[in-house]
Amino acid sequence: MTTKPTIGIVQGDPAGIGSELMVKLLSDQDVRARANVVIIGAPSVLERGESIVGKTIDRHHVSAYTGTCTSQTVEHIDLEIPGIEDVPLAEVSVAGGLSSLTGLRMAFELSEKKNIDGICFMPFNKESMHLGGNPFMDEIGFARDYFGIDTAASEFNIARGMWNGRVTSHVAMKDVAEMLNQERICQSIELAHNTLKMAGYDRPRIVVAAYNPHAGEGGLMGREEIDIINPAVKKMQERQINVSGPFPADTLWLKVRDGEYDVVVTMYHDQGQIAIKLLGFDEGVSLLAGLPVPVTTPAHGTAFDIAGKNQANLTPARNAFMMCCDLAESLSTSGGWYTGTKNN
Repeated sequence: MTTKPTIGIVQGDPAGIGSELMVKLLSDQDVRARANVVIIGAPSVLERGESIVGKTIDRHHVSAYTGTCTSQTVEHIDLEIPGIEDVPLAEVSVAGGLSSLTGLRMAFELSEKKNIDGICFMPFNKESMHLGGNPFMDEIGFARDYFGIDTAASEFNIARGMWNGRVTSHVAMKDVAEMLNQERICQSIELAHNTLKMAGYDRPRIVVAAYNPHAGEGGLMGREEIDIINPAVKKMQERQINVSGPFPADTLWLKVRDGEYDVVVTMYHDQGQIAIKLLGFDEGVSLLAGLPVPVTTPAHGTAFDIAGKNQANLTPARNAFMMCCDLAESLSTSGGWYTGTKNN
C-alpha cells in the first residue's frame, strides 16, 4: 500500500456511547494523520455525539462514496434509517439495530469494491440488531453470511499484547459440549496462527485451554480433553504450528500474562473473556478474523449506563482503529488470511 489506508467507520448503536466515541476518535490528530476516514451512517447519530462531547467534526456529506476523502476531510455517507432520530439513549430499538446492520452491510460492499481498506465499527447492541432483522447471534454470523464464508471466521479479543480466540462464541452454555469436535478446534488453532502471523508475529505461540476443570483429571471430570482437544492439538503440531495444551483454563492465563504465550484458544466465550477483560478491559480490541477485510471494534459494549454522559474511554476505540490500519496495510501486501469462497 503506497498511500494511507482508507478506513470505514460504521456508527454504533445510537442509544449507546458510539456516537461520542466517534467524535472523540476523529478529534484525535494522530488518528486523522494515520488514515483517510469514511463515516457510514445517519447524520443525526454523529450530531448526537457532537452535542454530547461539545466538539464538531468537519466532514463532507454524500449519498454515496465518491472516493475523494483525504486526511483533511472526513467523508460521511448518509444513510436513511427510519426512526433513527427518535431513538432514546440507553434503550434497545429496531431503528438502532437497523442502523448497525445497514451500515455494516454498506461497509462490506465498499470493501468488495476496494473503496475502503478496513472497517472499524463502534459498539453494536446485539438485542437491537436482532430486532432490526439480524437472524444470527452476532455480527460475525452476519459477516459470514454476507461474504459466503466457508472457512473459519471468529472474533478475537486483544489487550496489552494478549490475544484470545475461541472455538465457540455467542451460544448457550448447554450447547457448547456438543459443538466441540476436532475439526472445529483445528480450524480455530489455524485461524489463530494465521491471524497473528498477519499481525506481525513470526511464529505465534498458541496455547489451547482445556474444557473441563483441571483439564478433566485424566477423564474423572470429562473426556473432552482426551477424545477431542488433545488429538486436535497434536494434529496441528504435526503441521508445524507452534501450539501447546490443553491446559487448565484457570491457570494458563497467568502464563499468558507473564509473556509465555501470545494467544489462547478457549473452548467457549467467558472462558477467555473474563480473563482478558480483567487483565486489560480499558484497552481491549475485538477483531473479526477470517474475513476478506480487517474488521475491528472496541472490546466493550454500548455502555447504556454511561451513554450521553461524555464519560466513554476512548482508548479501546483508538486501539481498534489503529489495529485496523495496521492490518489493512499488512493485508494489502500479503494476500491476507482469507481462503474461503463467496457463494454467488
